[in-house]
Amino acid sequence: MSDNPSSPLLGSADRPRSNHSHHSDESHEDTPLLSRSDHTPRYGGAEDDDEDEEIIPSPAATSLRSLQNGHGSTKSTKAGRRWPTATAVGVLGLLVLGIIAGAFFAPAVVEEYTKEALVIEPTSLSIDSFSSNGVKARVQASFRMDASRVKNKHVRNIGRFGTWIARAVESQESKVEVYLPEYGNILVGTAAVPRVVVDIRNGHTTAVDFLTDLEPGDMEGIRQVANDWLEGRLDQIRVLGKADVGLKSGLIPLGTQSISESLVFEGNDIPAIPEYNITRLNFREVPVDTAGRRGMAADVSLSVVNSYPIGLTIPPLGFDILVPNCNDNDPYIRLADATTATVDVEPYSDVVIDVGGIVRELPQDLLQTCPHSKSSPLDLLLGDYIHGKDTTIFVQGSNPPDSDTPDWITKIISSITVPVPFPGHTFDGLIRNFSLTDTHFTLPDPWAEPGSDESNPQISANIVVIAGLPKEMNFGINVTAVNATTDVFYKGEKLGELNLKKWQSAESERIESDNEAQLRITSRIEDVPLNITDDDVFTDVLSALMFGGKTIMLKIEALVDVTLSTVLGELVIKEMPAEGVVPVKPISPGGGFSNLKPRIGELKVLSTSKTSINLQAHVNFTNPTEYTAHIPFVNIHILNNGSIIGDATVQNVDIIQGNNTNILVQATWDPATFGGEEGAKIGRELLSQYISGFNTTLAFQTHEGSIPNQPELGKALSKFLIEIPAPKLSGPSPGDDRDDDDDDRDSKPHFINSAVFHLFSSTAVFTLLSPLHYSTIYIDNINATAFYNHTEPVGHIDYDLPFKVPPGTSQSPKLPVDWSMDSIGYEKLKKALGGELKLDASGTVVVRLGQWREEVWYVGSGIGASVTL
Repeated sequence: MSDNPSSPLLGSADRPRSNHSHHSDESHEDTPLLSRSDHTPRYGGAEDDDEDEEIIPSPAATSLRSLQNGHGSTKSTKAGRRWPTATAVGVLGLLVLGIIAGAFFAPAVVEEYTKEALVIEPTSLSIDSFSSNGVKARVQASFRMDASRVKNKHVRNIGRFGTWIARAVESQESKVEVYLPEYGNILVGTAAVPRVVVDIRNGHTTAVDFLTDLEPGDMEGIRQVANDWLEGRLDQIRVLGKADVGLKSGLIPLGTQSISESLVFEGNDIPAIPEYNITRLNFREVPVDTAGRRGMAADVSLSVVNSYPIGLTIPPLGFDILVPNCNDNDPYIRLADATTATVDVEPYSDVVIDVGGIVRELPQDLLQTCPHSKSSPLDLLLGDYIHGKDTTIFVQGSNPPDSDTPDWITKIISSITVPVPFPGHTFDGLIRNFSLTDTHFTLPDPWAEPGSDESNPQISANIVVIAGLPKEMNFGINVTAVNATTDVFYKGEKLGELNLKKWQSAESERIESDNEAQLRITSRIEDVPLNITDDDVFTDVLSALMFGGKTIMLKIEALVDVTLSTVLGELVIKEMPAEGVVPVKPISPGGGFSNLKPRIGELKVLSTSKTSINLQAHVNFTNPTEYTAHIPFVNIHILNNGSIIGDATVQNVDIIQGNNTNILVQATWDPATFGGEEGAKIGRELLSQYISGFNTTLAFQTHEGSIPNQPELGKALSKFLIEIPAPKLSGPSPGDDRDDDDDDRDSKPHFINSAVFHLFSSTAVFTLLSPLHYSTIYIDNINATAFYNHTEPVGHIDYDLPFKVPPGTSQSPKLPVDWSMDSIGYEKLKKALGGELKLDASGTVVVRLGQWREEVWYVGSGIGASVTL
């Protein structure tokens, strides 16, 4: 035995290193009596195969066997037998003492045994209570020696025997200090460990249960380590524990052992920030002072997984909620203060944490535009959140809500800033309904600058949006203005873009329902440009609207800027994604344009040429749709039978719902110029059919020059031929007492109003009705025949002297008639002398208007003819 009673009984020995926890290489007097090996698994190990090997008998056993076999004295007297027995017992006692002494004076062997055989299994670590200096922790573990873990047979045998003799080891009260060498050897904390007694015999398990006082050390050092851990800079950390422990076995004191243990943690050995799940989130309004000012409260419930055998009750804590500034180097902006209620933590279980936060007002730094940017820190924060991106907020400790919370806890959490990922929330699918009412279209302005809003078609309408509110939004909200960039799609293909660059006034109303809260948003948009990006899709849309006769659905995808009025003031949320479906009712509900009922009113000839007539007319028609429009300028071709026969121009016209009257239209009739020789032939045939009262139609088609500065739009619209019945001519007819209803029942033109046949002079006088209000028509030649009952000739007129037909009602000169004397028709005429007869007529007429002159044919029926002498 050493002369120094404080020297260790169990010396140090070299030990192997684990992959993650490395012991110090020091070998000195501070090596512990019972030292834990890093090769020792946490929950025991397999029995060593060497346990089954043959055990070499000890000298004491050999001596006992020799005595049993009669190698001593042969005396049989009682006295004689006592001396050998006493001698044997004495020798055995000396041998046992020698073995014990050898065991306890062979520290290297015993330490090696202890290192490999020791198994400590922690079962629970709980915080019993908090104090002003630290915490009282309860430590529970199981302690046992497992000889099967010792590889060396001799060490195992000596260790088992020695620990069997010693039976138990008791440690006196001690103080453990924990240091971090790589951080300037700062003191992390201290632990006061009470007296502990453990059974050190092989296979015997001791339940260890004691209370220890834990006190934090250097606060600044703890903060530095915590920040390195939170910021991901802590790849490994070395922990050094020191303690002076007094030991004894039974009544035998083993001296004071100076323990120094160094462990290195790296990789998965370093605990990660526990995962959490937000199980409840609720925003609501709360009063923040006695003056009636209100703020925004957030109630949050978190579920955190506790993967460790640790249990404690965390007192109420206070925190500051910080958000990022413009740049990473700028200080964080304090947005809210938060508190937690008392939290009960159970080992290996989910922990529920309830957090309440209050935003009292929005800091000015949060609203100011960042340098070299158009966004504020609030814009950047909300932008990530509403696009479904995870944002990061920062939590820093502050004054606790409960005065009983120890100051040292506040100091620690106040010195640490924890980044907390906050999951984003997309607002897809929140739009429940989207509708347009009082829709007004404006065609491009021909005098607008190219690329300007006025150079594109524009839309004005009342927008009504019904949007679902997230269930966590339980506070007053009002939308006061909106603008947006919107993509418009038809059947999955992009049609164009609506650009609401200008702020549009809006208002909103909260609607409560059983299933969810909704927000009804209304806004009037004015003159929003529509940029057509795909002419083919635009053609499909127009085709469906004009000829489909059914409502079509246009999908919109928008990035919306919204101005919100909340309890915290006005907020601007930028580029909030939204989408919805807009129903658009057909332009022609019946699938055609016959219900337009066009009628030409006042007709005026502006100029003529040899082949053309330039006209101005007031047109009346019915707009059967719910839409209105403004037309700055449009020029459209007039076609018949596939050939262009003229064009029409409209300027500065407003189309309203229902009846539209006196719409000024300028038109040019020039089939020869527009359609060539074939066009002239088609135009002549059309005029003949029209004045004869046949059912004729006109087709209208746009062209590249229809809408100035928008050739592509005109070209796209040219794919549609809009056919309508030829409008009825309503000329001036003084003395005509027929009303409009009569005109509607008989829509055929009435150029010949009546006729008078004079039998004696063989002449006829016709009452003519001119559709023109200001110009005189000339009849240069007539070659016509009158019939009775469509087929029986009555007489023939061939007259080549020009006569005029002034505006309104007029009479022709007496035209000579060559009677068909032998015909049935003439007989019927004579029988009608003094009365009236319905006759038919057919022939050719040469008409002249200014410089324009054309020969047309005419077929009339049911002409009322009076017969006189």
